[in-house]
Amino acid sequence: MNTHAIELTTRDGEQLRFECATDQNLLEAAADAHIVLPAQCGQGSCGTCYADVTHGDFTLGKHNPAALPVDDEAKGGTLLCCTFPQSDLRISLPFDHDRILIGEIKVRNAEITAVDSVGENTLRLELRLAPDEDDGSVAEFEPGQFMELEVPGQDIKRAYSLANTGNWEGRLEFLIRLQPGGLFSTWLREQAAVGQTLIVHGPKGAFGLHESGLRPRWFVAGGTGLAPMMSMLRRMAEFQEPHPARLYFGANRAEDLFCQTELEALQAELPQLQVIYCVWKPEDNWLGFSGTPVDALAQDLAGAVVLPDIYLCGPPALIDAAEAAARAKGVPDQQVLSERFLPTV
Repeated sequence: MNTHAIELTTRDGEQLRFECATDQNLLEAAADAHIVLPAQCGQGSCGTCYADVTHGDFTLGKHNPAALPVDDEAKGGTLLCCTFPQSDLRISLPFDHDRILIGEIKVRNAEITAVDSVGENTLRLELRLAPDEDDGSVAEFEPGQFMELEVPGQDIKRAYSLANTGNWEGRLEFLIRLQPGGLFSTWLREQAAVGQTLIVHGPKGAFGLHESGLRPRWFVAGGTGLAPMMSMLRRMAEFQEPHPARLYFGANRAEDLFCQTELEALQAELPQLQVIYCVWKPEDNWLGFSGTPVDALAQDLAGAVVLPDIYLCGPPALIDAAEAAARAKGVPDQQVLSERFLPTV
């Protein structure tokens, strides 16, 4: 069977190499070489394993067009989970080496300590990791990463971004949108209770803060895309980072906004943080921004003296629109970091 040499270069210039057969996708081949790359669905649906092929030929398998925009594909963009090499490949990864796990993904048990409604069809789920021999109860992860949660004894496993920061107590916090008819959503709605156990896989993912001096950081979140933004902003507060920061948080209706108390507490810890609430279909008494987070972003970019680093998390339509708005205002592509998500049932 033919194999090809694969060379990966991370954003910070580190290189990794492995072999991949023509009938094997790059994500699987990397895992066989004990290189665990950031990925989520493994089926070409989420876009988490995006990378740029800079040299060589490959076949791109079946995937969701929303996970790989046509413009990106035309420039060599690909999804590693459905990329099959036809020659040796050189690939540029959009994240640093520290987001790659050398070895195996951690699998641990965790107890549900809270499951609360924070908005219509939105839950806050809090877990506490069970102690293990290697790490005790430590919850070690980078802001912006996610975990896969599995219900023991059932074929239900879903990925959710963390909303808190790493800690010694083993706390994990998630904001979860309940999908109609979703397997995990149904379990959460009908069966989940404090004291029950979940299996936690991770951390995973490459989305997160990028060091670029003291450039302003603007965060754009739609719905539960707020979770990784809260994690990153909480890390900034913990480290007392001085970057000017803005959060654009949007929902269709004012009553769909959530975590406003938590965001007020975060502003008290991070005084330079501005929070712009955006409502697409406001009532007459709405006093915040009327429109989408992308509308607010574009408006503020027009008057920006220093072009910020922009962090995006939400559904593909929001990501695509925000990237287009940033590009139109002259923000370099390398200053726009994003994680798109699609509902899974």
